[in-house]
Amino acid sequence: MTSTSWPAPHHPGPVDATVALPGSKSLTNRALLLAAIAEGPSVLTRPLRSRDSELMAAAVRALGGAVDDVAGEDAWRVTPLPTSGPTVDVAVDCGLAGTVMRFVPPVAALVRGDVRLDGDERARERPMGTVLGALRALGVQVDDDGRDALPFTVRGTGSVRGGVVTIDASESSQFVSALLLAGARYDEGVDLRHDGKPVPSMPHVEMTLTELRRRGVEVDDSEPNRWVVRPGPVSALDTPVEPDLSNAGAFVAAALVTGGTVRVQGWPERTDQAGDRWRELAGLFGADVEVVDGTLTVSASGRPHGIDVDLHDEGELTPVVAAVCAVADGPSRLRGVAHLRGHETDRLAALVTEITRLGGEARELDDGIEIRPRALHGAELLTYADHRMAHAAAVLGLAVPDVLVHDVETTAKTFPGFADYWTKAFG
Repeated sequence: MTSTSWPAPHHPGPVDATVALPGSKSLTNRALLLAAIAEGPSVLTRPLRSRDSELMAAAVRALGGAVDDVAGEDAWRVTPLPTSGPTVDVAVDCGLAGTVMRFVPPVAALVRGDVRLDGDERARERPMGTVLGALRALGVQVDDDGRDALPFTVRGTGSVRGGVVTIDASESSQFVSALLLAGARYDEGVDLRHDGKPVPSMPHVEMTLTELRRRGVEVDDSEPNRWVVRPGPVSALDTPVEPDLSNAGAFVAAALVTGGTVRVQGWPERTDQAGDRWRELAGLFGADVEVVDGTLTVSASGRPHGIDVDLHDEGELTPVVAAVCAVADGPSRLRGVAHLRGHETDRLAALVTEITRLGGEARELDDGIEIRPRALHGAELLTYADHRMAHAAAVLGLAVPDVLVHDVETTAKTFPGFADYWTKAFG
């Protein structure tokens, strides 16, 4: 495999595969950060080991904590940041990870010294002003030369006043989670209020609340658009990490676009992951869906149906959903995802470009994308350094011969070895 062009496996008949997937990036990175500010060491079992999670682990180490392999186990032992210590002057590489660039600064403010954060070129274009403005309102000094973006320096003093802060989190739910995750360690906690259009990807906020409460943090979310985190300790917690259900979407889609059957092992009975919506989406596309003894089975026949859905709360699923829509039996409309223009790439523009490159018909809407199926042909698809775009391209390759995928290695962000795993499953 080269770094420029990967021949996506084509499968003209129904696939039949059973897969077990790596851990959730969203859960791994939340667990790493909460373990870093906990009262004692924590063990994470079956964590995701990918670029995004390794960057978060490196950030914890840079701030003075430790993340070590547990001998003989697929696990990390996390030793929290010291409650007092020497003044530091450290750098944190955020890569292209939204969870790192947004979740780490509120914790960096709790150490003594300067913490400089930077990342990939595209990361410098992702919105950060909401988090930085909130930190300043809570008493933290942040130097960004007026950019409201990476790179910037958090000048930590060892403590944060905290208190009431109002933000507009309509661009990303990560702005909410970032402040909630660290809030219990602030002197006055955090009384966070959202003022703006609805917060996207709310399942990720619910995930944050669940993980805080599992560690004994008191959070009141009884009032809409307001979250109050009481000051207090964060308990250490040994926890297994669920499989990544957003990554599972590509494999569910494999069944849908080939009229086949895919079984995904380890599907949780209850979860806050946005990817759990694949159970509903697969049914809308016309598949039979069931979960028995922790295995999700999706069985499809014929072409998937066109759909009209609002993905506001599950925007990260949009690229793979769009790939299925491109080979559907009728037009589709994916709504509520205007915020995807600020993700790893402008995902709406990228999807229109790549579907069109295959001979399909797609156009951007104010808040989403409309796709009308047409006969598709092979092409080399670009991924824009975006793992979800690479997953979408792989799905299209199953249904369309002669699809090449540029820079499939970008999937290492959340699924190292994706191309080899995909080829073994469907090649």
